[in-house]
Amino acid sequence: MNQAIGYGVGLIMCASVAIAADVTPQKVAFSDGAVSDALTGSAGDAVNGRKVFANRKQGNCLACHMNADLDEQSFHGEVGPPLDGVADRWTAAELRGIVSNAKMMFEDTIMPAFYIDAGYTRPLEKFEGKSILTAQQVEDVVAYLLTLKEE
Repeated sequence: MNQAIGYGVGLIMCASVAIAADVTPQKVAFSDGAVSDALTGSAGDAVNGRKVFANRKQGNCLACHMNADLDEQSFHGEVGPPLDGVADRWTAAELRGIVSNAKMMFEDTIMPAFYIDAGYTRPLEKFEGKSILTAQQVEDVVAYLLTLKEE
């Protein structure tokens, strides 16, 4: 009996680990450009997402987008649409799809795919086979974008 309980607990622990694993870039399921399922087993952290968004070596979103929430940062871009009120225009699933790979929603966009690890040329070998952002960073950026509502 104790052995059966031990096996049952072991199976539950293995299932929990499998559920908590990040979705790999190749397994992201797009539907009309949106990604309804979270890429991680953890909720996005909007505070960290704001940091990733502004970080010039990670998201670097300000290179192309204006965002009044980050007015302390200089050099907001004007190539992409302003992101003020973006949470009123897009759902979490749509934002997750756009951040993961915007080309799945907007075929001719110049926005980089932040969560793919193949099918592009990387200028440095150390980045070969790696995505720009991790699954958790994508979820964090999405959580941050969901805070950007019209005032």
